Amino acid sequence: MADTAARTAGAEEALAQLIDHISIRQPAAVSGHAIAHGELTVEIEPGQIVEFTRFLKTDPACGFSTLVDITAVDYPERARRFDVVYHFLSMWQNQRIRVKTQVREDEMVPSITAMHPSAGWFEREVFDLFGILFSGHPDLRRILTDYGFRGHPLRKDFPTTGYTEVRYDETAKRVVYEPVKLVQEYRQFDFMSPWEGAQYILPGDDKPAGPKG
Repeated sequence: MADTAARTAGAEEALAQLIDHISIRQPAAVSGHAIAHGELTVEIEPGQIVEFTRFLKTDPACGFSTLVDITAVDYPERARRFDVVYHFLSMWQNQRIRVKTQVREDEMVPSITAMHPSAGWFEREVFDLFGILFSGHPDLRRILTDYGFRGHPLRKDFPTTGYTEVRYDETAKRVVYEPVKLVQEYRQFDFMSPWEGAQYILPGDDKPAGPKG
């Protein structure tokens, strides 16, 4: 237990030294930071992402040469609706860093594909699922949804049923897209478990009788 606590304290101290170094070297880029659960999160402005990523990769004290992931979080009530979140790994320092930037719905984020070619796939995914545009991306198009798909599925205002359904039309011998139509029964939810709502109980699914008074 003591060894675990010592390792945790040592890791957090290393992260504290890292953010001190980053803040000194990149004072114009860093707008906020936090260390929680053994992880460092740094907040920057969207226009700083390319230069900040270059710094993280090339600075000897950082060495974050591996881009692990790019994702986003939707906050519809905010003016700057989305958080674009980058995860980097430094195998040299055995550290990870999370970089977050807030963007408006109509704002473009500079692509980091020149620094990390693998970002091309991640940025396409964020564009596809959230509708966030990346300026300078060499091939920004959908990557997970189908051609002609309407909307962006991970936005919180996207309907769970979607807008269209896809089926193969045997008469037309082709795939057709149609507006989603739900019968009323599928719009009513009683939140009961299958067992509580069933008219019969399968063997083994019955609830045990309570203690007798």
